Amino acid sequence: MSVRFTAKARRGMVALTLAAGLAVSVVGCGGGGGDAKKPEKSASASKSSGSDVSPQEGQSEDPLAELKGPSGLLLQITTVTRDSGGFVTVNGNLKNDGGSTAVIPSNLSGNETEIIKNGSSLGGATLVDPKGKKRYYVLRDTDGRPLTTTGLPALKSGETLPVFMQFPSPPTTTSQVDFQLPGFPTATIKISG
Repeated sequence: MSVRFTAKARRGMVALTLAAGLAVSVVGCGGGGGDAKKPEKSASASKSSGSDVSPQEGQSEDPLAELKGPSGLLLQITTVTRDSGGFVTVNGNLKNDGGSTAVIPSNLSGNETEIIKNGSSLGGATLVDPKGKKRYYVLRDTDGRPLTTTGLPALKSGETLPVFMQFPSPPTTTSQVDFQLPGFPTATIKISG
């Protein structure tokens, strides 16, 4: 066979493959005609009527703790959950309660070089077990990134940012710990789960 014939055959196969791929995606995305039944309701549709705002699953309406920090920042801790994987997850909201834009202070990331090199975060947070006399630092992944909200932007006045932090789990006999974040007061919080 000639080189010319081989190149022509190759282009034809590529064109055929592309055409077949496009046909499959059109059939997959197209929906099929008018006689197919559409579901009447979504499986996750809420049956409540009205405009009641419900908290996220697992979160209480009232925060467990509210901590006022620098620059008008307010940290509201909404849940503290012990997971079966051996860690505790703290969820909350960081809100700018001040009258002007608040830049997130760098000390919230802590002072460990490995965490700081990953950008702004809440990596400076700790849990203290006063009975067991142990301090638990934010967990890190295998690349040294903190398992917490990272890349914290400046917050405009009134703006809220959902945040989380994961820590090693204290013993199951420990139900209350002290939460600490640089620049914020200490809060005693209860672990659920």
